[in-house]
Amino acid sequence: MPENKKSVCEELKRNLKNVRFETLCKAANIFGFEFKRGKGSHRIFVKSGVREILNFQNVDGKAKPYPVKQFLKVVEKYKLLEN
Repeated sequence: MPENKKSVCEELKRNLKNVRFETLCKAANIFGFEFKRGKGSHRIFVKSGVREILNFQNVDGKAKPYPVKQFLKVVEKYKLLEN
């Protein structure tokens, strides 16, 4: 996975339905989100200044497409590519 924020977003956009769960979690970390808690297949990420809570679910090693889209919307909404 690229460490560059722009490259991370481009990779996720190209592959919405086939994103590895760990890749999505790493992307959240690259953008400054902190792992808050997890139980079972779920992981919760938060970031100061961002109202939304990101809830990622692991399904056979893949992330569901909806949280990937949600993550990308949050990045766009809060202009996190510019920081």
